[in-house]
Amino acid sequence: MSTQPWGGRFGEEPDPLVDRFLRSLQVDYRLFREDIQGSRAYARALVAAGVLTRDEGIAIDRGLQSIGDELEAGQALPEGSEDIHMAIEARLIERIGPVGGKLHTGRSRNDQVAVDLRLYVRRAALELGGGLTELEQALRTRAAEHLDVVMPGYTHTQRAQPVLLAHHLLAYVEMLRRDRGRLADAARRADESPLGAGALAGSGVAIDRDSLARDLGFSRPTANSLDAVSDRDFALELLAALSILMIHLSRLNGEIVLWTTAEFGFAELPDALASGSSMMPNKKNPCAAELVRAKTGRVTGDLVALLMVMKGLPLAYNRDLQEDKEAVFDGVDTTLAALVVTTRLVKGIRLNPARMRAAALDGYTLATEAADYLTRRGMPFREAHRLVGRAVAFAIKEGRPLEGLTIQEWQTFSPLFQADLFESLTLEAALNARAVVGGTAPARVKEALARG
Repeated sequence: MSTQPWGGRFGEEPDPLVDRFLRSLQVDYRLFREDIQGSRAYARALVAAGVLTRDEGIAIDRGLQSIGDELEAGQALPEGSEDIHMAIEARLIERIGPVGGKLHTGRSRNDQVAVDLRLYVRRAALELGGGLTELEQALRTRAAEHLDVVMPGYTHTQRAQPVLLAHHLLAYVEMLRRDRGRLADAARRADESPLGAGALAGSGVAIDRDSLARDLGFSRPTANSLDAVSDRDFALELLAALSILMIHLSRLNGEIVLWTTAEFGFAELPDALASGSSMMPNKKNPCAAELVRAKTGRVTGDLVALLMVMKGLPLAYNRDLQEDKEAVFDGVDTTLAALVVTTRLVKGIRLNPARMRAAALDGYTLATEAADYLTRRGMPFREAHRLVGRAVAFAIKEGRPLEGLTIQEWQTFSPLFQADLFESLTLEAALNARAVVGGTAPARVKEALARG
């Protein structure tokens, strides 16, 4: 007969190869805090249901607490256990005797791991939220430090119109706010307790699932036992939120890479935040920003991996779900690291306002101001667009900026152009003209900073 905890109906021990393949302790060891938290609450529920005596409940609780203290201190669990649940149970029985074996009454590893993972996702969402806050604050601080700095805004990676650097940085704050909302949504979806769902049909013990859910900090118990043990939507939603967050970090770090090139020259990284080349002595590379950009694919891969685990699974629990934790842990770890590194880069990067302002004047970025000037004098915008486009072509041929053309040259394109045109052909005028809500006008950007 097998000596496994579930081995009563088996006539032989598992094949060593298959046994090693099935084990997950090295991965799900990270859930020991959540597993002990869930087990302590479940023991209290068993006492309330009359399954355990008060003394048995106290013995189990103290045993679990001492095991938790040991694991926090770095003490290892027995390697022979199949997973974290069996390892803690084995240690508990070893410590307090057969009464430890009563803890699993009416409970399955199916609802046990489900509650562990939900507790982990909620905790991870809070930690990730803290990382978001740090990055938001860093971006807002740099924006406030450079309220008067003008840079070119881009479309199609071509210079388009002038914008404030602060406006550009605050665009990433808006992205991070949406990320925060998605993390909160994932945490809300995880805010139901599956404990008491048993293996699939519900516990055979009269557990008060409402009280048990509240004891664990959940708003409510899950409504359907089959769904409770097989649902991983909350984990998928967390990974989806992290994938989008990492895409935002990739965009920001991609700009750091571009801005620190000689071609852009908008910024420079301190030596401590850059790396070098093993061959070329001249190189100073933005390797940390590049790696954040690359790790975006890793987190998106975690999402896709878990989606493929879930695809086509019949109700209820299947061992496929053992593969959920590696994806979730990796996605959380990678995103947390990327947030910390990106925050450090944002705080440390040295910006070059003079180079940004020069670039904002280059590329005929004030052409839209000339077109808007004509529309204010009654010309349809489409015609104004065509005429100013001709003026741009002329200026390019002459090798002069738009503001360098004479009023007589402007009037060859339209008599509506007057001397006051040049009041519109400045960076400050272009910025102030964009005073709509959400625009780059200095007053609007100051409002956005004040909103917090």
